[in-house]
Amino acid sequence: MGIDHHVAAFAAEHHGVITAALLDGVSLTHRERHARLDSGRWVELYPGVYRIGGVPPSWRGDLLAACWAGGRRAVASHRAAGALWGLPGGREVVEITCPRWRRTQKDGPLVHESRLLTAADVTERDAVPCTTVERTVFDLAVVVGPRTLELAIDSVLRRELTTIAVLIALRDRVAKRGRAGSARFRAALADRDPTLALPESEPERLLAEAIVRHGLPRPVHQFVVRDALGAFVARVDLAYPNDRIVIEYDSYAHHTGNAALARDSARRNSIAALGYLVLSATAEDLRDDATKLTGAIRRARGATNRRQSVPITGRD
Repeated sequence: MGIDHHVAAFAAEHHGVITAALLDGVSLTHRERHARLDSGRWVELYPGVYRIGGVPPSWRGDLLAACWAGGRRAVASHRAAGALWGLPGGREVVEITCPRWRRTQKDGPLVHESRLLTAADVTERDAVPCTTVERTVFDLAVVVGPRTLELAIDSVLRRELTTIAVLIALRDRVAKRGRAGSARFRAALADRDPTLALPESEPERLLAEAIVRHGLPRPVHQFVVRDALGAFVARVDLAYPNDRIVIEYDSYAHHTGNAALARDSARRNSIAALGYLVLSATAEDLRDDATKLTGAIRRARGATNRRQSVPITGRD
């Protein structure tokens, strides 16, 4: 295989980007490199890091190039790693962590300098070196708010990318007093009960948080409704089982059309027939911080409590 074919094959697997380390391995001289740069066959992104000419720029290619420019231990991190893992709070920005970024390099990347990133915190995703999913969640605690961090933790647990036990182990190892993000990360894990079901979606989590902010107890996520014989009837988004109240979030994407309407109506009728009050929530409830929904829940719980307080007397 010729030199250019070898380089092209490597670039095809690395988002159109190559590095001088590869070029040294194929014995390309400095003169030959400069000839390719002068002709536009290669485009220099950083010293010793190039994109193949004609390959459209891409976020992953730019991110990989910045990692290579940052040295052997540089990895995508924070929001960039979050985007690679598909997490809430992730963004397609060029954000890396490395022991030291050479100040003579081009401006552009968001660079975090750290010597505390160990081999246990590093992996590869989409051919880009990046932080592990657990370390990514910890780093997101530095750059996103508490609500987004909760959603990121929900996402990695629901997708079984990690476990509460592994996140707690990372907390104990890296979340030290005074270290950026540590307090927020610890707080996000503090109330996590690994035995409880997780939210199935971001709207479900946001609705629950809004309900709690209004002073109501936290509802149960993904509650299973069963009939008197214990047979499965439905799994609902949120519930107050003791009050026999269930809450379903109606997404416009999943609840449109005659077939969906008929299916949802039959399902909710089956739940109601077992004595549950079925409340519906929509995007409008998220926009008004669940104010109307919370009022309906409060009234329903009050009615339940009044029924339970009525004394039962026998007949003579």
